Amino acid sequence: MTTVVEESFRDILRATGVPLNGELDETPMRAAKAWRELTAGYAADIPALFKTFDANGYDEMVVVRDIPFSSLCEHHLLPFYGKAAVAYIPQGRIVGLSKLARLVDAYARRLQVQERLANEVVDALMEHLQPTGAAVVMEAEHLCMSLRGAKVPGAITVTSALRGAIFEKPEARAEAMSLLGLR
Repeated sequence: MTTVVEESFRDILRATGVPLNGELDETPMRAAKAWRELTAGYAADIPALFKTFDANGYDEMVVVRDIPFSSLCEHHLLPFYGKAAVAYIPQGRIVGLSKLARLVDAYARRLQVQERLANEVVDALMEHLQPTGAAVVMEAEHLCMSLRGAKVPGAITVTSALRGAIFEKPEARAEAMSLLGLR
């Protein structure tokens, strides 16, 4: 059964002069499947990622870094990809570490700008985990800048989003920035 998305890709390819025969005949189907995967974040159940556990008195910073992510630029529909680092200071509850990577992925698999992506991740942490503070730092290469327009492959964009004590207290900010440093 042909989907609307598949037909749309077929129309785009025809409009750009791509002959849909032979090996390219199944390209619209493959592109539709890829598109569903790349935008699966719209269906993500964000609150379900926050099954928490008693912190047992732990109230120091928790950091997971080098979380790979890829997303689609909402302006050009081209990928950007890189690494994220996530930190939070527990306030009675902690969350499974893998959930932090899943959180980044859930928001990345939407049409995005990197600045909003960092904000969405940190805001979800603050809302659902209610830590003393939280931070996200992301670095990524944007193919819309590498392959077209400015054509500067290898340029890396770094964004940060800081909340609570990590934003407000200089010593917490300094610790977070030291621990979150991406390589």
